[in-house]
Amino acid sequence: MTVDKASESMNMDIDFPEEDVPYEEEILRNAYSVKHWLRYIDHKSKAPNNGVNIVFERALKELPGSYKIWYNYLRTRRKQVRGKCLTDPMYEEINNCFERALVFMHKMPRIWMDYGVFMTGQCKITRTRHVFDRALRALPITQHHRIWPLYIDFLKKFDITETAVRVYRRYLKLFPEDAEDYVDYLSSVGRLDEAAQQLANIVDNENFVSKHGKSNHQLWNELCELISKNPDKVHSLNVDAIIRGGLRRYTDQLGHLWNSLADYYVRSGLFDRARDIYEEAIQTVTTVRDFTQVFDAYAQFEELSLSKRMEDVANDPDSTEEDDIDIELRLSRFEYLMERRLLLLNSVLLRQNPHNVHEWHKRVTLYESKPEEIINTYTEAVQTVQPRLAVGKLHTLWVEFAKFYEKNGQVDDARVVFEKATQVEYVKVDELASVWCEWAEMEIRQRKYENALKLMQKATVLPKRKVAYHDDTEPVQMRVYKSLKLWSMYADLEESFGSLKTCKAVYDRIIDLKICTPQIIINYGLFLEEHNYFEEAFRAYEKGISLFKWPNVYDIWNSYLTKFLKRYGGTKLERARDLFEQCLESCPPEYAKNFYLLYAKLEEEHGLARHAMAVYERATTAVRSEEMFNMFNIYLKKAAEIYGLPRTRQIYEKAIEILPEDNAREMCTRFAEMETKLGEIDRARAIYAHCSQFCDPRITAEFWQTWKEFEVRHGNEDTMREMLRIKRSVQATYNTQVNMMAAQMVNSTAGTVADLAPGVKDGMRLLEAKAAELSKQQAQKAQQNSNIMFVRGETQGIGEKDKVVNPDEIDIGDESDEEEEDEGDVDVMKNVPIEKQSIPAKVFGSLKSVVDEEE
Repeated sequence: MTVDKASESMNMDIDFPEEDVPYEEEILRNAYSVKHWLRYIDHKSKAPNNGVNIVFERALKELPGSYKIWYNYLRTRRKQVRGKCLTDPMYEEINNCFERALVFMHKMPRIWMDYGVFMTGQCKITRTRHVFDRALRALPITQHHRIWPLYIDFLKKFDITETAVRVYRRYLKLFPEDAEDYVDYLSSVGRLDEAAQQLANIVDNENFVSKHGKSNHQLWNELCELISKNPDKVHSLNVDAIIRGGLRRYTDQLGHLWNSLADYYVRSGLFDRARDIYEEAIQTVTTVRDFTQVFDAYAQFEELSLSKRMEDVANDPDSTEEDDIDIELRLSRFEYLMERRLLLLNSVLLRQNPHNVHEWHKRVTLYESKPEEIINTYTEAVQTVQPRLAVGKLHTLWVEFAKFYEKNGQVDDARVVFEKATQVEYVKVDELASVWCEWAEMEIRQRKYENALKLMQKATVLPKRKVAYHDDTEPVQMRVYKSLKLWSMYADLEESFGSLKTCKAVYDRIIDLKICTPQIIINYGLFLEEHNYFEEAFRAYEKGISLFKWPNVYDIWNSYLTKFLKRYGGTKLERARDLFEQCLESCPPEYAKNFYLLYAKLEEEHGLARHAMAVYERATTAVRSEEMFNMFNIYLKKAAEIYGLPRTRQIYEKAIEILPEDNAREMCTRFAEMETKLGEIDRARAIYAHCSQFCDPRITAEFWQTWKEFEVRHGNEDTMREMLRIKRSVQATYNTQVNMMAAQMVNSTAGTVADLAPGVKDGMRLLEAKAAELSKQQAQKAQQNSNIMFVRGETQGIGEKDKVVNPDEIDIGDESDEEEEDEGDVDVMKNVPIEKQSIPAKVFGSLKSVVDEEE
């Protein structure tokens, strides 16, 4: 109708507006130019709808195959109906325009897409579906991916389930990777059976890649959840087979899958079948996490079942005795489940690792009041656990098994268990030795001492061929004869229940096999001493000494020498000396102190004093450096007791020479005090002077104070000045070392110093300049304050300016404070009365008369 009107109007003489005349003239000249028509259309864009439509129709009559004109015309027409009611006739006119356009533009996907979207908005479902179907038939398959999303959106927008399902099936043939969207749609519309089928196909397809990044395992979980929670809607799948297939495939999520299978039967109303599934699950899972998930779900199921049943019976006034029995049965079932939890958990751990010895022991403890179960558990354990794979000590299972029979009075059965235990191929010899020892201890508890000794004798029999103890390729039964644990118990049994001869034979056999320890040697010696076989005990000690080296032989030597001195004292002095010399010949310094003291004590009590002093002198250099000081103290004390104080001078001199500075300083102080007590003042002063060489005044102020006090009591002004001169000399020595370090530091930062002092080229020159200036100032200050000259001129009465400058003069004061302190010390010396000590006349000899005359 619109087309006819437009054609009639075009045939009529139209009075064009004045502004359209130029465009009409161009159209007349270029009737087939798209550009001129579009320019005319753009000019008429603000004109009424009828005006611009007429221009479009005229253009399309001339150029019916122009995609650009058709596209703009259709877009303009759609804008004209925007906001109008869907029943407006203009919608149908635009539909006709689309149909006319598709006659020429049927290969253009954009026209089909706009038509489909426009029809979807009109809610005309059948016509819209036909449009999309025609588009898919008209367009090549390479363009279908532009149509299908609009088609799918149209299906989801309206409740047309059957149509959507059929269209989706066609869609998935071209795009199978969008199967997840199909499953979501089916789930949303309630067609769960088909959704489950489609999801099962996805899971079975190993090449399927999820668009949403889901793994195959996550898809499995979704499938299990879907079919387990909707048993009444999913009929076409074998739920049990599907979930069990997942159990075989995904072993890390067994708990969730088992719960899904049981939940399926619970929702189906098959409660007994669900209970069987739970029981099967807790008997097959191998991890604690899966067991916890299944057990919690199982317990919740039983609890809800019990509570629901109790609620129904409570609300039913016609409840019978059978209902009460049913409740009791459910309650007993629930309690039995909770009681079995620890046992079931232990079963899980044993399935995880059947060779875990600790878990087998724990399982036995769970059967405390069930002897039959305990026996069965032990039997299963010793048959299951393999020695090479055992986690823990396998022999403890056999031992505890035998002890269980022993506690129940079945000693013969316990012996049978021990007999079998000794035939197991353990990994370590110690395990087999432990079995033999436990067997012997059981015989002792049964007061069968002879049997225990026979067992030990049987266990320690030599093999038929020579076998190395550490050869793992040989069975432990061939190597157990060298087990120290076994021989130690054998020796203890022989000491307790055997004879002297058999016990000695056991100890000698241990020594011959060279498996003894120092403790075995000491025990052998004690055993022989208890039976008054002292010489044999000493021979046992000597065997041990020949077998072991330091430091393992220390305990044997200590016991041997102590016992020997206790036994013989000084009666066998030469033999004792030989033993000590043998011991000290290779004794390390860290173990030598006790032996030297013991040796010296022997010489003091039974030998000669000079031998004792010789031993002490050897000890001072044979012990560790940390023990030398204490050893010198002992040496000095013994020397003073035996020979008197004058004999200790050589010891003091040796100590000062050998000991480190701290200890040598203390020795010097004590040496000087001793000389002072003997009246040897000059000797004491010489000792102080020697010690001052390694006494930094900044650190060892106590030493210098001691020397000062000594000079105050026993010296004079000259000796005090000499002490101060030595102090300054030592201080200057240490300061020189510090200055050298400072110079190195300054030299390393020469660039910085050069910036601070532009006139000085490097750090060393700056340091020398400062040192020269400082020494000059100190020299001037010393000339002003000091009234002591070590070197004087020929005349004594000259003035300050006329004093002779001595180039060899020693500057004894580096700082003013030290000068003042030193002058104070000298002044003190002038005022303090000097103590005089009476000296025997024999000390002076013939000089005594001369001294009296001079006085």
